[in-house]
This record gives sequence, structure tokens and C-alpha cells, in this order.
Amino acid sequence: MKQKNQVGRAAVPVSVQNGAGEVNRVYAQINPDDYRVVKSGVDSFLLFVVLALLVFGLVMVFSASYADAQSRYGDSYYFIKRQSIMVALGLIFMTVASRIPLRTYKWLAVPAYCVSALLLVAVLFMGDSGGGAQRWIEIGTLRFQPSEIAKYTLILTLAWYYSKYESKAFDFKDKRTSNLYGTIFPLCLIGFICGLVLLEKHLSGIIIIGAIGLMVMFASGIRLKLLGAFGGVAAVGVTAFALLTDYTKRRIDIWKNPAAFPQDGGWQTLQGMRAIGSGGFFGLGLGNSRQKFSYVSQPQNDFIFTIVCEELGFIGAMAVIVLFGLLVWRGFVIAMRAPDRFAQLTAIGISSKIALQVLLNIAVVTNSIPNTGISLPFFSYGGTAMVVQLVEIGTLLAISRYTVEKK
Repeated sequence: MKQKNQVGRAAVPVSVQNGAGEVNRVYAQINPDDYRVVKSGVDSFLLFVVLALLVFGLVMVFSASYADAQSRYGDSYYFIKRQSIMVALGLIFMTVASRIPLRTYKWLAVPAYCVSALLLVAVLFMGDSGGGAQRWIEIGTLRFQPSEIAKYTLILTLAWYYSKYESKAFDFKDKRTSNLYGTIFPLCLIGFICGLVLLEKHLSGIIIIGAIGLMVMFASGIRLKLLGAFGGVAAVGVTAFALLTDYTKRRIDIWKNPAAFPQDGGWQTLQGMRAIGSGGFFGLGLGNSRQKFSYVSQPQNDFIFTIVCEELGFIGAMAVIVLFGLLVWRGFVIAMRAPDRFAQLTAIGISSKIALQVLLNIAVVTNSIPNTGISLPFFSYGGTAMVVQLVEIGTLLAISRYTVEKK
């Protein structure tokens, strides 16, 4: 058993009755004679689940991609070699992130937000465009997507904000102050990033970033009336953008009737659904997918879950879902044991982001929602997303080192 060391006064979540008659979770300084913050090793269960997902993901990237890689590049190992490099790089960053003190994360939150905002501005002028959307920055051989970085920095910044302005954001006796600091200012932080992503014509990015921000705000314990009103306005705005923009409107038309676009955008959806259906309960066997042979285009990317279903069947698909469920559950366990508001909201934000992306990816490949280009964490081929996701896991592991315990 690892040695646990007391590191200071604990900030423990308790329930109090506010002036409006609502019960909200707030942090109160508890007498150290009753509670303490202890430091130990990282959460081994979370680490095990993440490593299992990475291994599973690498196996599936190779299985899904070798035919496409051979056809396009003459090297069946093209994608798996690059994905392995990004996983190795991400694991290095994860290890470093897991050892960073929480106070350093607080200090870095605002500068990181500013840098990510500048990168989102830069992509509008020097970004690499494709498919009607401009989302990437390419510098030599380095190509990355700033919106992936912005998701993470927004979580850190909102967590920092609520920890710094806690007394004003949760002063429910002064409705004007609590609304301003608890809802309006955080929404401005979210809206600024969403506005920059909107200019990239990146609808899925707007949805995920906006949803992450609202989930962190909800978890903070602010008043829900004003948040609900703004959430409704945001939903109407996103819907209007989707219906009035040719790029997104076409995707909605394809979603409604993919068979009407068999040689265009509907092809990917139709072939992905065929892959899922042909897998049955036990699947065709690892490596035996038929749809990856130029039917599901670039199957190692957003539609990799369809290849999992085809080769490993319902059993394999459920294994993936269970692993993600365990990861998200453990993230919330870490959040509930976190030593302060910043750590708790950061853990909730990261866990919620992973859960949201998994749900949206599966919804896309099953044609439950329009195809919006959402990757499956730890599975889909891609550099920026993989590294950022592992940095987020490293942050969760760093938070897991500090837990509140009753003496």
C-alpha cells in the first residue's frame, strides 16, 4: 500500500440552503480536525482502463486501416505506425501531466485559454481547409486542430473561474451579482470560443464546446433558470445555423435519407450501417471486415466503431461501451473526492467531454444524428485529438493524487 501524506486543509462539498430556497452544492472550509487532504499515487483503476482502451484502439486502427493504407500509400502499416507514434507521444505528455501540481494547472488555465483562442484566430487566416471547413493549422510536417485544444483549455478556465469568483458567483442573496458572476461572465468565455469555431464552419465543434461549458456550469451549482434560458437560446441558434448554412443543411438532408445520396455523402452512412448489421452478435472475426475494403471510406477515422461492430459483433461493441463507461464513472469518482472546487469541476468537465464524444460518435455512425465528423476517443486515427485526450487523462490522474478523507 502506498504511503498517504496529509497535505493541508480540505475543501469538502456540503449542501446548504440558500436565500432562494434552493439547495446547491458549495464548498466550505472544514476544520482540519475533521477532514484532511491526503496525497498518494495516481488512480490505478483509471490508468488500467485507459491503457486497455489504447491497446484496443491500436488493434482496431490496424485492422480497419491496412487495406486503405495499402491502396493509398502502398504500405499497409502506414496508419498504425503514425497512430502508434502519437499514442507514445501522448503517453509521455500524460505522464508529465499526471505529475503537475494542481496549483500549476490553476496558474496555467487562463494563459492556455488565451493561447487556444489565438490559435483559433490563426486558423482563419493560415488554416488548411477541406470539405468546406477550415479547421487545421499546418506548419511543416506538423498539422493540428486548435479546436481540440480549446475544449480542454475551456474546461480548465471555467474551473479556475468558479474557484476564484466563488463568493460572488454563489451569493444567492444578491441575485444580480450571482447572475452576473455565476452565469453571464462564464457564458461569455464559452461564447467567445464557440464564435471562433463558428467561423470555421465546424458545427460539431460548436456543439461539443458549448455542451462541455454548460455541463461545467451546471456542475458548479449555479442557478438553473438563467442557464436554462441561455441554453435554449443557444440550441435555437445552432439549429438555425444548421438549417440556413448550405454545408450543414446538406448533411441534414443526407441524414434524413442517405439512400438518396448513394454516391455522395450518404455512401459512408449506408456502408457503415451495413458493417454494423453484418457483424451480428459475435462478429465476422478480427481482421475479417468486408466493408473496410473501400466501402467505408477511411474506416480508421470517425467510422471505426462500425468496423468494431462488423468484426467483433455486439459483444465487441459492448466491450468498447463498457470500457468507456468505466472510464467516465471513475472520472466522476475522482471528482467527488477532489480537494477543491477547481479540481472537482476540471474532473467533471473532462469526464463529461469524453462521455459526450463517445455518445455523439456512436449516434453518428448509427445514423441517429447527422454526420458531423466526431471522432471516437482513443480509437479514431488522429494526432491532435489523441495527444489532447491523453493530456486530459493525465490531468485526471493528477487530481486523483489528492483526495479528501475524514479523520
